[in-house]
Amino acid sequence: MIDPRITRSTPVIMQGVTGRAGRSHFQLMRAYGTNIVAGVSPRAAGTQIDGVPLFGTCAEAVAATGAKVSILFVGAEQLLAAIEEAIAAGIEMLVTPTEGMPIHDALRAKRLTLAKGVTWIGASTPGMAVPGEAKLGFLPDTTLAPGPLGIMSKSGTLSYESGYRLVQHGIGQSVWVGVGGDPVKGVRFADLVPFFGADAQTEAVLIIGEIGGTEEEEFAHALEAHGFSKPAFALIAGRSAPEGVSMGHAGALVHGAHGTYAAKKTALEAAGATVFGSLDEMTRGIVAALRR
Repeated sequence: MIDPRITRSTPVIMQGVTGRAGRSHFQLMRAYGTNIVAGVSPRAAGTQIDGVPLFGTCAEAVAATGAKVSILFVGAEQLLAAIEEAIAAGIEMLVTPTEGMPIHDALRAKRLTLAKGVTWIGASTPGMAVPGEAKLGFLPDTTLAPGPLGIMSKSGTLSYESGYRLVQHGIGQSVWVGVGGDPVKGVRFADLVPFFGADAQTEAVLIIGEIGGTEEEEFAHALEAHGFSKPAFALIAGRSAPEGVSMGHAGALVHGAHGTYAAKKTALEAAGATVFGSLDEMTRGIVAALRR
C-alpha cells in the first residue's frame, strides 16, 4: 500500500536546490516545517545553503543523512536522469513538480518506479502536504490546515481555491496529494484509496479531477473494489469542454464518450461518491457533511 504521509521529522533531500525556483521553494518548505537535511548540486558540492549541506550526488546525500524522500526541482529534460539517480541511491518517495516531462521519459520513469516499489508523485504536480507537519512542493500555506479531509487533485489552481474555501469554513486536510494532470505519471487517484481508507486521521476524501482519460473512473472502481466506507466527494472540471481539444493539461482530452464529464459523474455516483457541479456547491456540501 502506498503511504504518502510524512512528518516534521522525515528527512528529505532536495535535487536542484541551487536553481532560482529550487532555492525559493527550499526556503518556503523549510519555513513550513519540512525537514530538508541535504541538497544535491554537482556544482555547489561541499557548500551550504542556510546551514543545509550540499552534495554532488544523491548517493552521497543519502549516505550522509539516511533520507528516503526527495523533492526534485530540475528541468524537464533532466528529470528522468534525476529520478534514476535518486532511486539508485535508495530514495523511496519522489515528488517532481516539473512540467513538460517528455512522454517517453515519463513512461520509463513509471516503469522504473513500479519495478522498484518507489512512490512517485508527479510529474506536473504542485506537490503534497501533511498540514501542520510538512509539505513538498508549492501548495500555498493559506490553503493548508490540519483536518479530516483527504485531498487528491489533478489541478493545482482549482485545488488551491477548493482548499482555501474549505479552510475558511473550518475544514482542513489529513493528507493532500497533487497527482498532476499528465497522461503518464506516478501516483493516481485509485492508488491512494487503500491508504485513505485505512488512515485513522482521514474521515472523508475529495478528488478534484477533470475531463479526459479514465482516472476518475478508475477511482470509482477502486472505491467499490476496496469497500471504501468513508464519504467520497468529487469536483470535476471541464463539463463544457469541446471534444478533441486538450484543455490545459495534456491528459484533459475528450474523444467521443471517452473521458467525458457525464461518464465520470455516472461512474463516481454509481460507486457512492457525491459529485459537485461547482466550487460553491462543493464547499456547502462538504462543510455540511463534515463540520461539527
